[in-house]
Amino acid sequence: MAEANILDIQQVTKRYKNVVAVDDISLRIPQAVIFGLLGPNGAGKTTLIRIITQIIGPDSGTIVFDGEKLQPGHTAHIGYMPEERGLYKKMKVGEQLQYLAQLKNLSSKEAKARVIEWLARFDIEDWRHKKVTDLSKGMQQKVQFIATVLHQPKLLILDEPFSGLDPVNAALLRKEIYRMVNELEISVIFSTHRMEQVEEICENIALIDKGECILDGKVDAIKQQFKKGIYTLKYSGEYPENAAPDYTVIEQHDHTVTFKIRNEQFSNNLLKQLIDSDIHIIEFNEVLPTMNEIFIDQVMEKKAGE
Repeated sequence: MAEANILDIQQVTKRYKNVVAVDDISLRIPQAVIFGLLGPNGAGKTTLIRIITQIIGPDSGTIVFDGEKLQPGHTAHIGYMPEERGLYKKMKVGEQLQYLAQLKNLSSKEAKARVIEWLARFDIEDWRHKKVTDLSKGMQQKVQFIATVLHQPKLLILDEPFSGLDPVNAALLRKEIYRMVNELEISVIFSTHRMEQVEEICENIALIDKGECILDGKVDAIKQQFKKGIYTLKYSGEYPENAAPDYTVIEQHDHTVTFKIRNEQFSNNLLKQLIDSDIHIIEFNEVLPTMNEIFIDQVMEKKAGE
């Protein structure tokens, strides 16, 4: 059975005068996954998000949302937390959340119930009657997140959601994102330039640079695609000087050796030779490239080809 998509972005382009902010991008974002939209500042991520949320329109191309061509009514099924937060500073937290929930077509009774539920989830019931201006930046961010998800959208778009949060609150937010994906089958677009965060939580990603999508797919598959035959060995005992001719030692210290193997098939030969030697193998692992390394390599390759 074909994988269902919450978004099918087809050849979308957006220009601002002489600048092409989004350049003929096509992406399929599956349902009920955390999809990382990656790239440096100014890459075009925010412009693409604004097109999806219908803040602006594309110059060309189409977007299909949950099987239908994107239309104004779909905004009720999208939750968007921009990097520039937008809360009313003088309003009380509970009143503001209820007001924003009702703007998303929730009844007053349902909105109140969901506000109470979410404040309890974050263990912040005492904030309900506080003004936003009295909260710290991190607390305001949690309130902003609640405002974004109160209406239980089909698609949740989070732009740098962990910015300004301490590790404990970042972990709490991450836990709620996982719960919504796994239990409520909500789809999440996670926009960031922090590559390490993506490796922790995203299943699929797209790398955007200068308005172009230069790479997309499942994180695990992309790492396998760009692996370079690098392995690490942790051992005790004496390391054999002439273990095999089919690899190069990149680094060696404190009973740890990092190898680069010429051909992947030689990894089993190398491991067999090490097992037959006098050393005691503690760990033998393949080292996959990080998303940051892959992104840099792809950007540099693209520049070299221009």
